[in-house]
Amino acid sequence: MKRLVGAMVALVSATFVITAPTASAAQGCGAVGKPAVPGAEVVSVTAVDKPGGTVEYPPGFPIPPVTNVPPYCEVTAVLTHPGVGDKVTVRAWLPATGWNGRFQGVGGGGYSMGTWDAMLAEQVKLGYAATTTDGGVDSNPSNPSKWALDANGNVNTELLRNFASRSLHDMAVAGKAVTAQFYGRPATYSYWNGCSTGGRQGLMNAQRYPDDYDGINANAPAINWDRFLVADLWPTVVQNEEHNQLSQCELDAFEKAAVDACDRIDGVADRVVNDPRTCHYNPFDLVGTKIVCDGKEVVVSRADADVIRKIWDGPHGWYGFNKGTDLGWVAGQPPFEISATWVQYFVKRDPGFDVSKMSYAQYYRVFAESRARYHSVIGTDDPDLSAFRRSGGKMITWHGTDDALIPYQGTVDYRDRVGRRLGNVDDFYRVFLAPGVDHCSGGLGAVPVDPMAALVNWVEKGEAPRTLPARTADGKAGRNLCLYPSVARYQGGDPNAPGSFTCRRS
Repeated sequence: MKRLVGAMVALVSATFVITAPTASAAQGCGAVGKPAVPGAEVVSVTAVDKPGGTVEYPPGFPIPPVTNVPPYCEVTAVLTHPGVGDKVTVRAWLPATGWNGRFQGVGGGGYSMGTWDAMLAEQVKLGYAATTTDGGVDSNPSNPSKWALDANGNVNTELLRNFASRSLHDMAVAGKAVTAQFYGRPATYSYWNGCSTGGRQGLMNAQRYPDDYDGINANAPAINWDRFLVADLWPTVVQNEEHNQLSQCELDAFEKAAVDACDRIDGVADRVVNDPRTCHYNPFDLVGTKIVCDGKEVVVSRADADVIRKIWDGPHGWYGFNKGTDLGWVAGQPPFEISATWVQYFVKRDPGFDVSKMSYAQYYRVFAESRARYHSVIGTDDPDLSAFRRSGGKMITWHGTDDALIPYQGTVDYRDRVGRRLGNVDDFYRVFLAPGVDHCSGGLGAVPVDPMAALVNWVEKGEAPRTLPARTADGKAGRNLCLYPSVARYQGGDPNAPGSFTCRRS
């Protein structure tokens, strides 16, 4: 859970954009009534004037509260889909003054479709009319036990459909409608903003609802959901089958050895593997090395190296884990909860199924079943973005190459398939890779400073970004992320200065 909280914190830190607010509400909360949402019945709408002030993040999140939040109108719409029996909540926070004329859909994380009050508060501070939804599912980001199965133990397919796609469009329709009611005019521009699940939601918007947003910021997107979640259990399966559970200390030793071997390939010693494709470190080179774990001397064995080799290779038919990536996300005990619960509830439909005891044969059966049952529902990797392109939409995706939860190779593969289908897609869809960055943020690499600002400039001014300004967490190093397929090449000078690097095709 600690690592999940870290990922959620990273999601929060990756979504802000500063812009000058300009407008105020026309009539206040009293102007808000029921919006029309095709395909759904709006059961109720409440609109309450809020004074603003300070908004806290949930307990356990090491993030300061959001302070100086301006007054806003909080609109809560409850809707249901006839014949389904669901109860979906859409919430909008609308700044009473200083509205910038923009609407923003705010994404979720893990199994949570939406976000916390504090994230809406951040957007209100920046002048956005911000909207989110729970999709009718519980907000627990790591465990879907409250909604995944119905009373008969079958998958609740309608709620899964809400989570995967349907509630995204309902949210956009309802959110835009109450925004127009509140301000007396529709938003001039609409944006989507999210990372991880929020990134997947952004791509689903582009694929299924291409007219809902003018700009989509879809980062570290959880596409290939039906496969990568099962793939994240591969390290657990390997260690079970090989009867060799490595400690975090041992995992760290292999990570360090790989970075030691590959760090300087780009000419800069910064503990970042600039292009993981160039790192060919052999884990068997560490065999015989003595390391100290919890005060005890451990000698790395060939069996240890073979476990790491298999983990780095990945399961047949899917991507492995990059050398130098922190495998503690997925190789420790207990297994990564989001992946474990996906298999337990949606694939096996058995909450008691022990994923840590899967054999290779069982694992591959689970992998195949997950894809067969759920790819069309939540795979979110349809490369046909022609309708989004025709609508005039623009989309930016950035992805950390050290992401151990969602492989950046999946994002690259998707971008390549979109390109093969539509030709040169840089006119509406741009991907940037962030070397040495973990899931949504974190790691030693440089994280984009303000990708939403780049998106806004592209949508509203036609300024397509060729790079994304980025900075390391310690603030010491600036680096521009290159437009895929280019990678950064050191050309001399201060390695902490963006100007010391240029973008070139590999």
